[in-house]
Amino acid sequence: QVQLVESGGALVQPGGSLRLSCTASGFAFSNYGMNWFRQAPGKKREVVAIISNTGESTGYLDSVKGRFTISRDNDKNTVNLQMNDLDPDDTALYLCNTMISATNYWGQGTQVTVSS
Repeated sequence: QVQLVESGGALVQPGGSLRLSCTASGFAFSNYGMNWFRQAPGKKREVVAIISNTGESTGYLDSVKGRFTISRDNDKNTVNLQMNDLDPDDTALYLCNTMISATNYWGQGTQVTVSS
C-alpha cells in the first residue's frame, strides 16, 4: 500500500532553517510527481511546492519562492523540502502528497513551528 512518512519538523526561531523529508513506499516513486502542502490552524490546506517525477520541473507558493527548495532522490524514494529564512507565518503542519490514479495520498504530517 502507498505510504508517505514525513520527518524533520521542529521548533525553530525566525530566520532559521529546516529540512523536511518524506519517504515513500508502495508505489513506483519515480513515475509520479510529489508535492508538499501545509495546513495551519484555522486556515485552508495550501500547496507549498511541487516537483515532477524526474525532478526537472518544480513550482512554489509565491510566499516561499526564494526561501524553500524542493528536491527528490528517486534512488532513495525521498522528497525533501529545504526551508530557509523561516517566518512565523510558515508555522503549520507540513504534509507530503502524491496523486495516483486520481486518488490523493497523504502522509501524517510533520509540525513546523517558527517562534522566538
